[in-house]
Amino acid sequence: MVDSPKASAERGEGGEGGRDGEVRFPAVAAIVVAIALYTLLPGQLIVGPRIVVPVLEGCLLAASLAANPRRLTRQNRALRILSLTVVGLIAASNTGALILLVDQLITAGSSSAGTLLLAALQVWATNVIVFGLLYWELDRGGPVTRRRAPRREIPPADFRFSQDENHDAVGEVAAGSSKASGWLPGFVDYLYVSTTNSTAFSPTDTMPLTPRAKLLMAYESISALIVSLLVVARAVSALH
Repeated sequence: MVDSPKASAERGEGGEGGRDGEVRFPAVAAIVVAIALYTLLPGQLIVGPRIVVPVLEGCLLAASLAANPRRLTRQNRALRILSLTVVGLIAASNTGALILLVDQLITAGSSSAGTLLLAALQVWATNVIVFGLLYWELDRGGPVTRRRAPRREIPPADFRFSQDENHDAVGEVAAGSSKASGWLPGFVDYLYVSTTNSTAFSPTDTMPLTPRAKLLMAYESISALIVSLLVVARAVSALH
């Protein structure tokens, strides 16, 4: 007899004969957008030749795609390091741009106000993508482990999503809970967490559980707050 999805989810089944690997497109699209946003930054926010970092990020992304072109089904130490290196490089380059942006917003003349305000939006958007990728890569062992390992073998969660505790809600809500359906977060869920954290400057419906998750969310909130305050101050100054 074939088990229902609910029965399999309650037993924590999965792995090679269970869940499919997560679709790659959303995360890849986000990385491409982040690379494009960095490439289009004003020259004063880029250290060194403009093309070096985007080309390196593109090459690393291509290597990662070669191993898992459509779905994330394969993982080993080398692939894990490669994936984290791509995210780390995007994070490092955007942090550098953020530091230079803060300096420019404080010291540059009013003639460059429009350019800097647009650049601030690019840096902020890249920051949202970066932290979405970081949460996605780190939570519960990463995207491959979350989807492919038996549920009982998935590492402890860094984040508590509402689906993780909706099993005792009304029927139509409970049907989509982790306990009832085997739901697991995907990249879009982590991108949403990053977006709300950058706009509210605090967690909203998804709570950090581990010290590393709390530190990452705190850093993201502080950096977003700094950019927002400086942008408002710059905009007010430009209007006068």
